[in-house]
Formats: sequence, C-alpha cells, structure tokens
Amino acid sequence: MNKRVFLEYFTKIIVLIGTAIIEAVALNEFLIPNNIFSGGFNGVAQLSSWAAETLLNVHISTGIFILTLNVPIALIGWLKIGPQFTVFSFINSFLTSILTLILPISQVANNSLLASLFGGVLVGAGSGLTFKYGFSTGGMDIVAMVVQKTTGKSIGSITMSINMVIVAIAGLNIGWNNALYTIIGIYATSRVIDTIHTRHQKLTAFIVTDMAEEVIRALHAELIRGITIMPSQGAYTRQESKTLMMVISRYELYQMEHIVKEIDHDAFINLVNTVNLSGNFWDEDAQQQIRKNVQVNGIKQ
Repeated sequence: MNKRVFLEYFTKIIVLIGTAIIEAVALNEFLIPNNIFSGGFNGVAQLSSWAAETLLNVHISTGIFILTLNVPIALIGWLKIGPQFTVFSFINSFLTSILTLILPISQVANNSLLASLFGGVLVGAGSGLTFKYGFSTGGMDIVAMVVQKTTGKSIGSITMSINMVIVAIAGLNIGWNNALYTIIGIYATSRVIDTIHTRHQKLTAFIVTDMAEEVIRALHAELIRGITIMPSQGAYTRQESKTLMMVISRYELYQMEHIVKEIDHDAFINLVNTVNLSGNFWDEDAQQQIRKNVQVNGIKQ
C-alpha cells in the first residue's frame, strides 16, 4: 500500500468516526429529546423507537433500530452497488447506532426551533462529509441508489417520499407542531449537504493537466464518459497544457477527482453546475451494459 492510498483510507476512517459522532450528538442531544425526527432511516428508527414505547410500552433505543434496519440494507447494497461504498457506509451507521446507545440523552436546546435547526445542521454536516469522501451514512442513501439502479427513478424523489411519510406519521400521532419542526430540520439538513457536497445530478469538470494522455486513459478505464480535449496555455508561465472537459454525475465526482489526482497531483479541476444536457449521457444501467459488451468482445478477441 503506497503512501497516497494509506492517507486516503486514513482520512476516510477519521471522517467515518467523526461523522458518526456528529450524527449521534444530533440525535441524542437535539432531535430525540424534543420529539423531532430526522430524515431518512434515522427518522424511521426514531419513529420505530417512539412506536415501541408508546404502543407496546417497551423501551428500545433508536440506535438498536438504526443497526437493525441497516443490516439487510447493507447486504442489498453489497450486491447492487459494490463492497467499498457499502462497507464504509455500514460501519458508519453501525458506529452511529453504538454511539446513540452510549451517549446520554439530554435536552441541550429547550426551544424546539433551535433543536430542529441545530439537529438538522449536524445531520447535514455528517451526511455531506460522508458523500464528499465517497461513502454515506447508510440506510436511505443505499436504498435510494439501489432503487435508482433498478427502476431509474430519481434519488431525490425517493428520499422526499420517505421524508414526507415520516412527517405525516409524526404529525398524526405526536402533533403537527413537531411535524413542522421536523420539516425545518430536514430542510436544514438538505441545505448543509448542498453546501458541503453538491446535490446536482450532473456536473461539468474542466481538468487542466500536463499529463492529459495518462489522465484520459485512467479516466476511461473507470468511467464511461466522453472527454473533450482542448489545448490551453498558462497566461503567466506560458506553459502549454491540455484542458479536459467532461460531464459526470454527482456520484462520480469523488471517483473522478481521485483518479485525476492519482495521475497528476498538480492538476487543476474546476467544477461547474450543469443545468441541462442534450445528447448522450449514459446512466448507470447503460454503463453496465457497455462494460459487459466490452468484456464480451474482449473475450471473443
């Protein structure tokens, strides 16, 4: 294992532990004491814990439900998405569940509005950082990616549907004040994620590099995306270089950056939000089919 790979995994582990602590603090210190629900599977786990105590008079910690819900999801994610993303995501959710069991539940903010805002900001910070470093907090993120691959539906609509169910159940059973505060918390979460890690589905990357051919070969080996080569020159140094332009999905961002920096550490990458596209932009299913065709043709040859 070379130094760069070691540093990458070390950084991921630090982020994994840090985000698990952030998520646990958000739940135990802000959201749970004020009956405000998080979005995604953490919110489902909170609702499950509340239902067990209210309907069955049995206290089951939210952390236990987080762990229980994520075990089958991790197995599905392993088969449908891949091992590395799923393993890091599951470990993150596992640590979060353990920490919610260990950390005492205390009401840091007595004001529900403050609790929903700060809880939502912390959850968003945890989720955004995991996305930025190539994994997730597990649960809903894995489900959404699997459903998108199998049905083609957008991740945003899937996440929104589950969050609306959480809000509706909270409103009908606990009170609409809590449901409204839950909406505020979910909105704060989405805004923080948007700040840390882009939520736009497509991005245009401009890569300025002196090692264009090597970078292109490495990118084509991992990503099935078209690349436009544009000659360029530094205005100050007058040094010749190449600028590569490619459009990627947001889930390819981390992979693209890692590949480029692995080849050319000094490469300059500029990301621009892509509003609309006209032409071929292969989704994950099309990419998978292309890979299969390449493998088959390679074997035949």
